Amino acid sequence: MTDAAHRRPDSARAVSFDLFGTLVEVDPPTNPARAVETKLRERGVAVPDDWQRRYETPQIETAPGTEQSLYDHVVAALRDGERESRHPIVEAAVDDAFEPTVDTVAGAGTLVEEVGNRVPVGVLSNSAVPGLVERAIDRSSLSRSDFDAVIASVHCGLRKPDPRAFEAVATALGVTVDDLLHVGDDPETDGGIDAAGGHFLPVDEASPDAIVARLEGKA
Repeated sequence: MTDAAHRRPDSARAVSFDLFGTLVEVDPPTNPARAVETKLRERGVAVPDDWQRRYETPQIETAPGTEQSLYDHVVAALRDGERESRHPIVEAAVDDAFEPTVDTVAGAGTLVEEVGNRVPVGVLSNSAVPGLVERAIDRSSLSRSDFDAVIASVHCGLRKPDPRAFEAVATALGVTVDDLLHVGDDPETDGGIDAAGGHFLPVDEASPDAIVARLEGKA
């Protein structure tokens, strides 16, 4: 990894990567509500009969573009929408329900390493489960030390494609968003960086050479 200084003014000066579907693949539960219910019951938590409906219904009002912790959502769903202090048992059940099985996307390690040798690199990922992004990286062939910043929506409070999410990772990487190139697999969420003033590169076009060309202002 290298410092952001001494970059040409006409080139991107940092790169952020989406995580899920871009650098790693995970196998999420097919029915998240049922998965959480199972883990709650295993821990002796009384789950309402209409749990599926409660889980799928927003429990806490949030502003557009913001992220709500799944811990808070589950606690509120158990308590008829009342916001209460988080309970360690609930947090453990949610973590267990979303325990990731991780496969690293072919070539992801080389891509991150080669780009990281030129400019600061980071992860910007949507995830409502605290710690899930970090655990997924730890269980892949990547390492958190490969990145200058790891930003999950649940921690910064903002979800892609909200422009403020891209601003958050740009700030963490020491650049402005217009100097940021974001690589991802979802044009609707990851592509939101274009509206924020930065630059989007689909992951299927993101070879090391293609990214270097964008960094040097040649593409």
